[in-house]
Amino acid sequence: MEEFRLKPGERLDDLQRDGLVLIQNPQYFCYGTDAVLLSWFADVRKGERALDLCTGNGVIPILLSAKTEGDCFCGLEIQPDCADMARRSVFRNHLEQKIRIVQGDVREASSVFGASSFDVITVNPPYMAAASGVPGKNPARNIARAEILCTLRDVIRESAALLPPRGRLYLVYRPYRFSELMECLAEYRFSVSRLCMVHPKADREASMILVSAVRDGHTEVHVDPPLVLMNADGTETDRLKEIYGRSGAVNRQICESCMPSTVLKSADGSGAHRGGRPRGAMTQ
Repeated sequence: MEEFRLKPGERLDDLQRDGLVLIQNPQYFCYGTDAVLLSWFADVRKGERALDLCTGNGVIPILLSAKTEGDCFCGLEIQPDCADMARRSVFRNHLEQKIRIVQGDVREASSVFGASSFDVITVNPPYMAAASGVPGKNPARNIARAEILCTLRDVIRESAALLPPRGRLYLVYRPYRFSELMECLAEYRFSVSRLCMVHPKADREASMILVSAVRDGHTEVHVDPPLVLMNADGTETDRLKEIYGRSGAVNRQICESCMPSTVLKSADGSGAHRGGRPRGAMTQ
């Protein structure tokens, strides 16, 4: 078997589900709780095709492939290095027959894939307006966080074109832009069907909102109970542990990989890990 190697600066993280792993590089935008929550919130049914816009390192399609019964998954990412990491993570997880990563511009997604080509779209879009503050020093992270290469309107417009009537859109966003999100969804004929407010602690205001919307649908709105992430003492709530499917660290690093061309290793450095569940991985 060919040895699996990481590129300089990369690491391999245990997704703690079904032995899945993910290539990440701290120079780019590493996934966080918002991506995990979106993969939990989204519903991809048997036989359906799902597209993740702004996929970054591909964490959402990879998690959805394990959590749902979807037939096939695709991720669209504009940054070449991120798309490359996502493709290699798909290869490392032996999911080439189920997941495809495409490098391309969200603003042209309907031209890339064609109209009504997916049943489900997920997206964790940039949430900062381009003019909302001073950008950071890292251009790759700025692209992931701020509306530099695509706006909320771009995302919703292309989602409407990519979905057939009754197709479903799932997204995670920031509550302070909730009004703008609702207006944009309505403009492109999406009806909100489900909402979930996410709170860091029970006594804190919401920091994220999970939204499900149906294209050209007229549905009742179901509001989930608030999702609280941390107890008063700073420990994870049982609900968050259930969503992650484990107890322990959110993002267990299973590879020492800061050296150039590091060979994949298990946590104890005992050599290449060649399949199966990594040591310490927890699944539901």
